[in-house]
Amino acid sequence: CILGTHHEKGAQTFWSVVNRLPLSGNAVLCWKFCHVFHKLLRDGHSNVLKDSIRYRNELSDMSRMWGHLSEGYGQLCSIYLKLLRTKMEFHTKNPRFPGNLQMSDRQLDEAGENDVNNFFQLTVEMFDYLECELNLFQTVFSSLDMSRSVSVTAAGQCRLAPLIQVILDCSHLYDYTVKLLFKLHSCLPADTLQGHRDRFLEQFRKLKDLFYRSSNLQYFKRLIQIPQLPENPPNFLRASALSEHISPVVVIPAEASSPDSEPITDLVETDTASQSLFDNKFDDIFGSSFSSDPFNFNSQNGVKKDDKDQLIKQLYGEIAALKEELENFKAESARGAVQLRGRASELEAELAEQRHLKQQAQDESEFLRAELEELKKQREDTEKAQRSLTEIERRAQANEQRYSKLKEKYSELVQNHADLLRKNAEVTKQVTVARQAQGDVEREKKELEDSFQRVSEQAQRKSQEQAEVLDTLKRELAASRQELQVLQGTLESSTQAGVEQSTRITSLEQERASLSQAAEQRREEVGALRAELQQLRDTLHCQQESSKVELETLQTQLRDKESGERALRQHQAEEQLALLRGMAQEAQRMVQDALGRMEDPAHLGCTGSADCLLSRTLAATECVEQLRDAHRQYLSDGAAVGSLLPCLARFAHLVSDTLLQGSATSHPAPMEPADRLLEVCRQCGSEAVSYLSALQDPTMVEGADCSLVTACLGQISAIGEELRPRGLDVKQEELGDLVDKEMAATAAAIETASARIEEMLSKARAGDTGVKLEVNERILGSCTGLMQAIHVLVLASKDLQREIVESGRGAASPKEFYAKNSRWTEGLISASKAVGWGATVMVDAADLVVQGKGTFEELMVCSREIAASTAQLVAASKVKADKDSANLCKLQQASRGVNQATASVVASTKAGKSQVEEKDSMDFSSMTLTQIKRQEMDSQVRVLELENQLQKERQKLGELRKKHYELAGVAEGWEEDGEW
Repeated sequence: CILGTHHEKGAQTFWSVVNRLPLSGNAVLCWKFCHVFHKLLRDGHSNVLKDSIRYRNELSDMSRMWGHLSEGYGQLCSIYLKLLRTKMEFHTKNPRFPGNLQMSDRQLDEAGENDVNNFFQLTVEMFDYLECELNLFQTVFSSLDMSRSVSVTAAGQCRLAPLIQVILDCSHLYDYTVKLLFKLHSCLPADTLQGHRDRFLEQFRKLKDLFYRSSNLQYFKRLIQIPQLPENPPNFLRASALSEHISPVVVIPAEASSPDSEPITDLVETDTASQSLFDNKFDDIFGSSFSSDPFNFNSQNGVKKDDKDQLIKQLYGEIAALKEELENFKAESARGAVQLRGRASELEAELAEQRHLKQQAQDESEFLRAELEELKKQREDTEKAQRSLTEIERRAQANEQRYSKLKEKYSELVQNHADLLRKNAEVTKQVTVARQAQGDVEREKKELEDSFQRVSEQAQRKSQEQAEVLDTLKRELAASRQELQVLQGTLESSTQAGVEQSTRITSLEQERASLSQAAEQRREEVGALRAELQQLRDTLHCQQESSKVELETLQTQLRDKESGERALRQHQAEEQLALLRGMAQEAQRMVQDALGRMEDPAHLGCTGSADCLLSRTLAATECVEQLRDAHRQYLSDGAAVGSLLPCLARFAHLVSDTLLQGSATSHPAPMEPADRLLEVCRQCGSEAVSYLSALQDPTMVEGADCSLVTACLGQISAIGEELRPRGLDVKQEELGDLVDKEMAATAAAIETASARIEEMLSKARAGDTGVKLEVNERILGSCTGLMQAIHVLVLASKDLQREIVESGRGAASPKEFYAKNSRWTEGLISASKAVGWGATVMVDAADLVVQGKGTFEELMVCSREIAASTAQLVAASKVKADKDSANLCKLQQASRGVNQATASVVASTKAGKSQVEEKDSMDFSSMTLTQIKRQEMDSQVRVLELENQLQKERQKLGELRKKHYELAGVAEGWEEDGEW
């Protein structure tokens, strides 16, 4: 599996196979799956974590499921699955840590980013991680019988095998925790880290004990060398203690081909070599002749017998010394060989680990190199696109600047041209005025010349025609001459004015010529400017064309990019919708599974309390509110699906939990609220399924509303409040008043019941006759006697209680006495309530019997029930009473009277029943043998059915009594009394 993850760079194949395994049905298979998955997380490819994190919810559900199994591998699998989930979450939050947790000190510092807050949080997460490891360690050891050699059995080795991975993880976690705590103590005050130190000391003691116990097991001795922790924990308040810390190293020795044969061979070879060395030394001392017969001392000449004995003793001593030396040499050789083999195994393990780390580093470097190349390509493409976009923007900006300049120049030229045209119009107007003035002068001169000629002609004609009137003519001629002189003066002045006008006209014409020349120059300049403007327009048009082409290209690229972004957004929206749909489907399956489990017969044995149901309902209601807010946020912003998915998962989990808890709470509850609770739970589940189905349909997502689920949860909460036990809700200060009230209420209920019985008896006497009247009178009479006996019993009980209170309260008040003896007081209250309720129920049953609507059996059961209630009242009153009390004797006599009255009611009821019921005798005269045999078979079938029904009813009655006892114990505080 490990090689497969490195081959495919992931764990898809592994999970595809695991999903087909029956892990939820086979605990041993689940245990071995956890072991294999733990090894994959440690030694598999780095993508194993990414491919496995999506299954953590399934692992959590499986852990909760196995946690319900308290025997065998159930608890082991549950704790191991929690450990694996914790390991995945730790590596997800801290991706710098590899699966096998092997890091250098520099990498550990980089993981915390040199931030004390990160180191603080990392230490807390390592504490949680190590706590899960130690929990599994202790659970495995507690499940084994350590009094036997369990480590050599297959069952024991199956449970101990995963602890090798746990030991490897614990050694690294302990080392990193010590280093991080020293680092934190160098940055933070010691008081701030008191909680860290306490938690570390607790885990240090556990880990030291577990390492010691593991190292003594025969199973671990040949597979792993477990380090031993120091006797005392590190002193974090002394910074120099870090140098004394030794990192624990776990060594896994390499497996040899024949580990048992090599030491024996070495010992044999050592023995042979030592023997040959001893023989050579013996020959060197005594000669070669002694090798054949070393004890033939007679052949030695010149040696006395005493000297021989002394020599023999000396030789024996040397032989013993040599043997001892030989044994020591053999032992030292064997020890050295074992140490060398262990050291060689350690070196081989370290070499294999270094090779594995090197291979991991090479794989990571290749992966990072590929990612770097891809990032470089993307960066180059981005830089090219950025440069082209910058160039296009720069050219467009330059074109705009040139166009602005040309536009300003053209506006200036147009303004100059308009000014010249205005000046030309003014000059032309002035020339026209001058020409008109010259024409007027010429016309006046011509008129004067014409008038002068007319006068001359008239004078000559008058001189010729009127010669005789010369004097008159002379006078006229003198006058004419005078007039002519005046006219000549006028003509001279007019001539002078004409000369002046001519001079002015000449100067105006010269000015006109200069203006015409200036206008011509302006026209030439305008023409040149127009030519230049046309050229600039052509250039601008070309640039606009090129800019338009570039702009179209950019717009095309922009449209392509926008279309790509739209497609990407659409794809993202589809993926988000698919993710939402998948999460909604999974949540719907969870709720449907909870509804199915409610109907499962195996779930009928599960019971729950109303308080737990209320807590689950409250959590579910809060989750629904959060889900409504997340849904509203998702409708306003489609990208906010990340906040909706966790709410959906938590919603499904809490609603399912609420449904199952509601079903479990309904099992011990009374029938009516239990039915209502089940109905509301089913309605809540169906509304939740409808809401989740609406979330799966894109057209109904906006209209999906979870307010109906909230309403159903409110109804469940209301029913849960009804089902809560009310016995302990009364304050101790109110117990005294409550006792008096209950006793008074019981007496009033008995008096009311007696009055109703008298009323029923009078009605029966008025309306019934014959056997029916006799039966009703007998039954009602016995009931009246029972009510009177109960009334006497209640009075005796009140007297006895008054005596108990007076004798036991001392200087305290009765209320204080009742509050001090609250349990006894609550017992009295419960008993008196039961008596009052029994009296009311018995009167109702008697009324139904008298009316012919009830059964005699119901009346008998009610009478027996009221007898049991009075017995409870007597027992509660006798608890603190004196044995020699007269009131106690009176109460016991009243109790016997109640029992006799109860027996009288039962006897009268049975007699009335036998008297009323008609006994039909069968007519066998007209029946054949076959018909009789058929009816006999039908009777046997009916007998078997009734016996089966009787057995079921008895079982039901037993369960009801057991549950009634449990609920009464909760209401009266019996469990607390037992603990006290």
